[in-house]
Amino acid sequence: MYPNFVKNILRFIDLTDGEIEIIHQYVRSVNLKKKEYLLQAGQVCRGLYFVEKGCLRMFFINDKSAEQITQFALDGWWIADYFSFMDNKSSEYYIQAIEKSEILAIDFSVFEQLLAEVPKMERYFRIIMQRAVAASQVRIKLMFEMSKEQFYQHFATSFPEFVQRVPQYMVASYLGLTPEYVSELRKKKL
Repeated sequence: MYPNFVKNILRFIDLTDGEIEIIHQYVRSVNLKKKEYLLQAGQVCRGLYFVEKGCLRMFFINDKSAEQITQFALDGWWIADYFSFMDNKSSEYYIQAIEKSEILAIDFSVFEQLLAEVPKMERYFRIIMQRAVAASQVRIKLMFEMSKEQFYQHFATSFPEFVQRVPQYMVASYLGLTPEYVSELRKKKL
């Protein structure tokens, strides 16, 4: 039914066909057009969102009124404002589709029921969260220990699909660089 979703789960835990059917009952599909918002600042993040197909970005507006991207999510990735989701508080983030996207949502109102009915999913979400925290730690470390050029090159070689699918100014925002500098780096490579 949702091949990327099921494939992603099965990478980390074993499930029976019956458990997969139960999980599908807790998931709802959300189709987004390019530039459509899944979450806006001031709203409560009411779901955990899996990108079945497409590309999203998460950002906030900084004190200079500029967008600062903190996360991307391509096919097979999760995205959410976890603090807002857990605490039922207003988000400071926006989540927006970069391209037409098919999203699967597990709503806060049913999340605990899902974990109770399929306890293996608790382990799955623990693994997903651990991997997300680890990736964030690596990103922060690299930001401090690499030159801007090295940081961009590392990103471009580690995640070529982002460089191909995401506009240059968004990549620059995510890496804390200017679009002009990213343009210079791309020209150097040619």
